[in-house]
Amino acid sequence: MTPSRPGSALPSAPGRRALLRGALAAAAAVTLVPLLPTGTAYAYAWSRTLSQGATGADVTELQIRVAGWAATGPSQARVAIDGDFGAGTAAAVRRFQTAYGLSSDGVVGPATQSQLNALQQSDGSTVHFNWSEFTDRVSGTFSGGKLSAAATKENVRRAMYKLEALRKKLGNTAITVNSGFRSIQHNADVGGASDSMHLYGTAADLGVAGVSNRTVYQKAETCGFSGLETYTEDHQHVDSRADLGRAWWWQDGTI
Repeated sequence: MTPSRPGSALPSAPGRRALLRGALAAAAAVTLVPLLPTGTAYAYAWSRTLSQGATGADVTELQIRVAGWAATGPSQARVAIDGDFGAGTAAAVRRFQTAYGLSSDGVVGPATQSQLNALQQSDGSTVHFNWSEFTDRVSGTFSGGKLSAAATKENVRRAMYKLEALRKKLGNTAITVNSGFRSIQHNADVGGASDSMHLYGTAADLGVAGVSNRTVYQKAETCGFSGLETYTEDHQHVDSRADLGRAWWWQDGTI
């Protein structure tokens, strides 16, 4: 609601009653259907300050959002998405805080929560990535893969936050997603592996203008990506196969 301008004249009593009724109706509408313009950051309802030792659904959401800050250097390390705020989550939080110019104390208070919220769009995607970049290139949906459309979309959301971290580490350089989720049929059509991580929504093939794939690969080694295809290809493949219980696969090893 836009605040009244200083010195504005107050409306008459009937006018005030009409305004009150309008305000109440508006409040009810917001309660039932939150209306946020496209491109507006969505405020996740953090209800408390989080620190090491905390558990719960809000810790799980935190872990999803800082998963791309798993390490400072090449390391086959990942932030467990388990709702338990342990040492690994705390370290990832500190790296996130440092990257965004916040006090690096590992405590997720209002300032850190605000920055985390600034990365999310009103439709659930992230500030620099859109759902349309990840949908199946044929159907334009998240259907037809190895998982339900809802589970696939959630995997895509988690991948987006890791890509936000990768983008930040590349100096806020734009990342192009050439291929995200693939349906089983589309994956077969393009000659993808029969159990490709693209079928689960946890993979992306990337292009970064002006940045070599080798550099993208090296930065991705710090973002908790457990699947990295060689940087000698014409794109850089990243995925989070360990989140699905698969073994790590870095084709070029730690470099």
